[in-house]
Amino acid sequence: MDEFKFSNIEDIKAEEKRLYEEYKQKLNELKKVQKEKEAVGQVLTKGLLPIYVLYILSLGPTNGNDISHKIGERTNGLWVPSTGGIYPLLKKFEKEDLILGEWDDPKKKFMKVYTLTDKGFKEFNNRKSLLKIKIEEALDVFKIIYSDLY
Repeated sequence: MDEFKFSNIEDIKAEEKRLYEEYKQKLNELKKVQKEKEAVGQVLTKGLLPIYVLYILSLGPTNGNDISHKIGERTNGLWVPSTGGIYPLLKKFEKEDLILGEWDDPKKKFMKVYTLTDKGFKEFNNRKSLLKIKIEEALDVFKIIYSDLY
């Protein structure tokens, strides 16, 4: 560890202040990076998670944990949504009669398995057709931005 040689208390205080300012600057930079990461995550979570959950359920009945794992598998681990975002969505879809949730064992209530209803299939196809153009536009924008930056 480096030893600092200071001639007086003012030098020590000046160095403490400099180090503190440097610390604050680095902390602000880290916070900014974290906010940018969260913003990207919100685009996926708020924009694409609902339709992708409906898509996963269109493949067959499953539970919330498996939905998260299946999304992770399909995206090669690049996006693994938390179950904390999936279960509230499943409850919402259940209230809207888009899915039906049934306990694997009604007595133990250990795991709920969700199935897309006919109304859910219609809603999924409707959302899919509505989002197609928006997703294509977003991909075009991302390609341009990527090309400009890299």
